Amino acid sequence: MTASHRPEARTGPEPLPDPSPPAAPAGDPSEVLAGLGGSWLWLLGSALATLVPGVLVLVWPDETLHVLAVLIGLYLLVIGAFRFVASFAREDHGERLTGLLVSMLYVLAGVLCLRNPLQTIATLSLIVGIVWLASGILTLYTAIAAKGLPHRGFLFGVAVLAIVAGVVVLAMPAESARALTRLVGLWLVLLGLAELVLALAWRARLTRSE
Repeated sequence: MTASHRPEARTGPEPLPDPSPPAAPAGDPSEVLAGLGGSWLWLLGSALATLVPGVLVLVWPDETLHVLAVLIGLYLLVIGAFRFVASFAREDHGERLTGLLVSMLYVLAGVLCLRNPLQTIATLSLIVGIVWLASGILTLYTAIAAKGLPHRGFLFGVAVLAIVAGVVVLAMPAESARALTRLVGLWLVLLGLAELVLALAWRARLTRSE
């Protein structure tokens, strides 16, 4: 007579599945973009992409409105690409969504400028003012909401500067292409210098953490 073998009863609780999502594989596009967007060199590139057009329009203020619209359109497209990549460096989904909205705003405005470069001064001022105002507000929200964000003070300052630039361009419409060129060029230089300070501050932080 053979004895039946019964499976041993489990006395402990059933193991729960790991709720954390699987790690992204090596070479994953989001991880590559996050590493690129979080580097201080990427911030430096964004600062230069803002500073250089500002210097150009201030050095040659007598260019036509057509040239100014094309230059601003290219600036907006390039900054939109920089902002898109930089948004992947943010771990919080809310902050990442804010960055994506800002990048979409820049790209859309750049397309509008290049689509009709012969538009009026008032239209060009409206596009630039709305972009700076909206991006400044969204950046200010990120600086306030992100508690652990390093150098929040610098980011707060850049956001406030963008808001002021947008308000000035919208509230003080230029009466000529030359006046609009000087106004936009001045604010581009100021925003570029502020972003340059932010990039250098980020580099100093990375150096201390090594």
